[in-house]
Amino acid sequence: MNFITFTEEKLRTFTHAVFIKMGCSEEHATLATDVLIKSDLRGIDSHGVARLSGYVRLWEKKRINATPNIRIVHETATTATIDGDAGLGLVVAPFAMKVAIEKAEKYGSGWVSVKNSNHFGIAGYHSLLAVEKDMIGISMTNASPLVAPTYANERLLGTNPMCYGFPAGKYPPVIVDMATAAAANGKLEIAQRANKAVPEGWIQDKDGNSSINPNELKSGGALLPLGSDKDHGSHKGYGLSATVDILSAVLSGANYGPWVPPFVAFLEPSANPVGEGLGHFFGAMRVDGFRPAQDFKDHLDNWIERFKSAKTIDPNKKVIIPGEPEHAFEQERKVSGIPIIDVVVNDLNELASKLGIEGL
Repeated sequence: MNFITFTEEKLRTFTHAVFIKMGCSEEHATLATDVLIKSDLRGIDSHGVARLSGYVRLWEKKRINATPNIRIVHETATTATIDGDAGLGLVVAPFAMKVAIEKAEKYGSGWVSVKNSNHFGIAGYHSLLAVEKDMIGISMTNASPLVAPTYANERLLGTNPMCYGFPAGKYPPVIVDMATAAAANGKLEIAQRANKAVPEGWIQDKDGNSSINPNELKSGGALLPLGSDKDHGSHKGYGLSATVDILSAVLSGANYGPWVPPFVAFLEPSANPVGEGLGHFFGAMRVDGFRPAQDFKDHLDNWIERFKSAKTIDPNKKVIIPGEPEHAFEQERKVSGIPIIDVVVNDLNELASKLGIEGL
C-alpha cells in the first residue's frame, strides 16, 4: 500500500473540475469540493476525494441531480423541512444547516429535517458551520442499509452518523462525529484496498457469525451496531441508529430503514419506496440562549484541560478530546499535503480520463 501526497489546492482543482463536468453550477461545485476536501484534511480519508467516482456513477444513473431546486416545503418559526430535489448531499446539507442557523439567530434555535437528498460527506462539516457562529451544531443522516439491528440477520439500518459540535475558547471546538455502527462502511473500503482483515466485532457473515473479512458485505453479511453484540451493548448503538433514521427520514418524508437507496450505482433503489431519497437532520442552538457565550467557552476550555490531564492507564497516552485528532490532521495536512492511497489515485485518474479533464 503506497500513498501519493498532493497539495490541498491540487485536489481542490481536480475535484471542482469533476463536479463542473457533472453539470454543477460554479457555486455548487465549489461547495461540494469544500466538503470533500475538508474530510481529507481532517484525516477522514474514506469520505473525501475517494468518494468522487461514486458520486459520478450515481449521476450517470440519473440518481443525482446536478442542478437541484433545493427548497423549503414546510416551515414554522424554528423548524423546516427541505426537499433536496435529488441533489448532491454535499450541497443540500449546507443549505439546510444554514436555514437552521438563520432560525437560531432569530429565535435561539433552528431545526431542519431533509428529504430527497444523497450522501452528504462528513457530518462534522455541517456541525462546524454552526460552531463558527458560536452555536452548538447537530447533524445526522441516514444511509444505505448495511447494519443488522441487535439479534437480526437482516440489513435494516445504515451506519447513520451523528455529530455534535461545541465551540470552545482557546482550544479547537469539541466535535463528536461518529457512526452509530461499530465501524463506518468507509473503513471497510479502506481495509479492502489494503487487503487487510478488520477487527472482531465490526461485521457478521450472512449466517450471523462474527467475521473479520472486510468483503463480507458483498456476500450477504452485515455491519454490526455500535457495541458489536448484545453482550457488549449493541442495543445502544441500535437505538442511536434508530434515532438518526427517525429524525432524518420518518420526520422529513425520506426513505428509511431498508428502503434507503444504496450509495453504489450498480444496486437499484427499492421498487416500492416509502419516501424520497436519503434524509438528514440538523440543529443549531445559540450558546447565548443559555448563558453568555464567552462563559460557556471558558468553561468548556476548563473541561478540556481537566480531561486532558486525567490519569491514564498507560503514562505514554493521554485522554483524547473528541475532534482533537481531526484538528491535528487538518493543521498538518494544510502544510505538508494530503496523502492519497495509490488505488484511489488510479481510480481518480481513470475518472479524469473518462470525463476528459486533467488527472492528478
